[in-house]
Amino acid sequence: MADRSFPNPRAIAVPDVVIGRHVRAWVLIVVTTVAVGTAGYMALLGWPFDDAIYMTVISLTTVGFHEVRELDDVGRVWTMLVSISGVAIIFGSVGIVAEAFVAEAASGRREAKRMREAVDGLRDHHIVCGYGRVGSTVARELAHSGQRFVVIDINPASLDTARTDGFLVVEGDATRDATLRAAGIDRARGLITTIDSDANNVYVTLSARAINPRLFIVARANSDGADAKLAQAGADRIVSPYTRAGRQIAELAIRPRVADFLDAALSHGHLAFSMEEVEVAAGSPLDGETVEGLQDRGAHVLAIVRGEGDYEANPPGDRRLGPGEVLILSGSAEVLGTFRA
Repeated sequence: MADRSFPNPRAIAVPDVVIGRHVRAWVLIVVTTVAVGTAGYMALLGWPFDDAIYMTVISLTTVGFHEVRELDDVGRVWTMLVSISGVAIIFGSVGIVAEAFVAEAASGRREAKRMREAVDGLRDHHIVCGYGRVGSTVARELAHSGQRFVVIDINPASLDTARTDGFLVVEGDATRDATLRAAGIDRARGLITTIDSDANNVYVTLSARAINPRLFIVARANSDGADAKLAQAGADRIVSPYTRAGRQIAELAIRPRVADFLDAALSHGHLAFSMEEVEVAAGSPLDGETVEGLQDRGAHVLAIVRGEGDYEANPPGDRRLGPGEVLILSGSAEVLGTFRA
């Protein structure tokens, strides 16, 4: 699972809970004061209920109407006490409202500070630009893969959804360099732009590539012809949700079991069998290892990627692995997890 050191959305609601308790306490105090004041006029002065509650309310609200009946010394003292209680309630009301504003502002500042500190602590992470239907799916898949990432969006509703989902967010326009830098693009491993505007995706790709030339960029193409523009802007991979959906539908119609298996293996669901890509680093345990050696450890080498578009499928068992090669492995999720680590 993803790193859950993100700000907890439930913690943000604590001031609201506290304020709600104060409001309920205030209502109870007001009702109790009115009841006690009314009972006092009835018991001490022998007034009927309607006169007693009317006198209590006008005294509590300090409106200054004349007494409904003549007051003796006891009545004047009781009226003063009720009036003082009304003033206390008024000031208490002002305090509760002020506390609500202060608590909300303080909570927002604390949340923003925690979010900035968490983003500043990210290294070798991904940046997801846009948290719509596509972007939210990407974020969930990254979380299932245990990847660290931050979401950029300009829409407050989308940001609230991302926070509720437990993800780090940066509010702003992803086409602006300042926003990308706030998301740690200088330290990032990859960027995925899923905005529903091709122009914005092209601009994000251009800006990201200029800031971090080593960044691996995956861009969404929403219309025909956008692929070429995104490639020119510097995207490493380009995906059209509509084209990909069409291919998947065709595969389901022609090879439904194969398509279901691949989708389950790559979706990080509950399937014990999965697929993974692992790069052979120089001097690592995989450097110089044989394909047969990996199979003995429970990982089947489906292909070896030697370069862009250069795949060696089903390599023989005595094939030795070299640095820089990328392995496409299949096996149990537990075994592949050790290779990924």
